[in-house]
Amino acid sequence: MRLVSYDDGRVGSLVGDQVLPLPVRTMRDAIAAGDAGDLALPGPGRGIPLPDVRLRVPVTDPSKIIAAPVNYRDHQTEMSVDTQVGALGFFLKAPSSLLDPGGTIQLPYHDRRFDQEGELALVIGRTARRVSEADALSYVFGYTGLLDITMRGGEDRSVRKSFETFTPMGPVLVTADEFGDPGDVELRCWVSGELRQKASTRDLIWDVARLVSYASSVTTLYPGDVISTGTPAGVGPLVAGDTIRLELSGLGLDLAVRVAGDNTVPSPTSGRTRGPVPPPPPVRPSGA
Repeated sequence: MRLVSYDDGRVGSLVGDQVLPLPVRTMRDAIAAGDAGDLALPGPGRGIPLPDVRLRVPVTDPSKIIAAPVNYRDHQTEMSVDTQVGALGFFLKAPSSLLDPGGTIQLPYHDRRFDQEGELALVIGRTARRVSEADALSYVFGYTGLLDITMRGGEDRSVRKSFETFTPMGPVLVTADEFGDPGDVELRCWVSGELRQKASTRDLIWDVARLVSYASSVTTLYPGDVISTGTPAGVGPLVAGDTIRLELSGLGLDLAVRVAGDNTVPSPTSGRTRGPVPPPPPVRPSGA
């Protein structure tokens, strides 16, 4: 199924351009029903036109958001770093940084660089602890889109990526049985109409199964937890007024957000941080 959270957190199945309400209160209930084998399409009834609902983050309260650093070779080259996911492991993003589809990213400082990073993310469907790579995909409930907004500098990744609104996610959560192979997903990300990122998850250094297996060897994964798989080359600076659109094959709906710089202030660590800052991506024609 293609699931959405909408309005006050209700859950529906997206069929065409109609949202069919499901008899569950939240996406967590849908995940639990899926684990029990009780998640089914609603019976005949009137759907709600998609434009008439407010789409929300698929899971509003994961216990953790796990993210993979430097998980594409081209991004490793772009960042001019020697290390990659195999040496770095993972980092955590604050769940309070989640942002609904169609929302607005608020840049906090006017003297720091902020970049977009488009990624495929997954949502855990049942408790996982020390699972093997062979079994790892059976613990995935579904897949969605995620933007890992990043401040450049020398602070720890979890600091630079956990500002409020820095994790837009959604708009659709496609169950694993319908989504298909997470190792063959096409990703494209535009900023204000400029195509910046174009890649395939075939080029991941660690695939989804390895990420889930490794993360579960460090920490217990609970239903609703989010793992983001990393970003390819093409990250670049954001400014107030930008729009971002992330497209992932298999989802059917794009994740789109705006960027604002309301009430920005100087960074308290400006001028005292060091860290790799990639060059701006090459200018590509829109739609290329």
